[in-house]
Amino acid sequence: MRYGDNDVLTGVDFDVRTDEVVCLLGPNGAGKTTTIEILEGFRIRSGGQVSVLGQDPAQADEDWRARTGVVLQSWRDHPRWTPRRLLTLLGGYYKPYSMPGRPRPYDVEELLDTVGLAELADRKLTALSGGQRRRLDVAIGIVGRPELLFLDEPTAGFDPQARRDFHQLVHRLASLEHTTVLLTTHDLDEAEKLADRVLILAGGRIVADDTPDGLARRVAGAAEVRWSIDGERLARQTDDPTGFVRDLFAHSGDAVRDLDIRRASLEDAYLSLVQQHEAGHAEAAARSFTEVTR
Repeated sequence: MRYGDNDVLTGVDFDVRTDEVVCLLGPNGAGKTTTIEILEGFRIRSGGQVSVLGQDPAQADEDWRARTGVVLQSWRDHPRWTPRRLLTLLGGYYKPYSMPGRPRPYDVEELLDTVGLAELADRKLTALSGGQRRRLDVAIGIVGRPELLFLDEPTAGFDPQARRDFHQLVHRLASLEHTTVLLTTHDLDEAEKLADRVLILAGGRIVADDTPDGLARRVAGAAEVRWSIDGERLARQTDDPTGFVRDLFAHSGDAVRDLDIRRASLEDAYLSLVQQHEAGHAEAAARSFTEVTR
């Protein structure tokens, strides 16, 4: 993808399988939004090939659009609408595209309950809090029972309970509704909990593609074992924490206290990349991650 003489995306090549939840991560300016907008059909690419649900998004028809759902970072709509009225209106557009295996749209009352807005269904949108408004954004994105759902920072403004409810909803959509989900987020804990796979975009290309656990293990490497003996705190980096702990107890037995094993996390792997990127070494970071994840 090129803007003038500037190549923003130069090597974005990936597949997303049915029922998968895939998270796209990357530092600001990496091209995440551009990538998602191309896949959604909202931006025309300057080169390359894209196939989403068997069609080129840039030329897709209305039937294709009925099969996709989008949760943007924000929506603009009339302040006098209520959640019930808005979802009823939007849901009506999907009725002609209903299929035996995927009836469209969602029942509005069921959907309101699913996203936790049943008691606020007739409240004006201007009276909703930021978190409640975000729940409505999610409802708008799934009212047509999409086969593919794009989520852009979906839990921004959610309190912890709302975030947990949303995570359960995403898992339900993937496992029971057979909905494929592609999301962007800056919440690495959320990505680790939700994603089957994580893609990291940097330097205009996908530089890492793995499960959260696999990516963390490949990039951050050793686990850290911490323990104490007679009040003295000890720590050791090891590639085999199970074997190390076995040997530790064989040698020290009941004297071992406060045992803690800290494995590498997705955050460790991601920050390793971002720190290089923000230090002005984006190309070097991209190369190092590509080498690690081959």
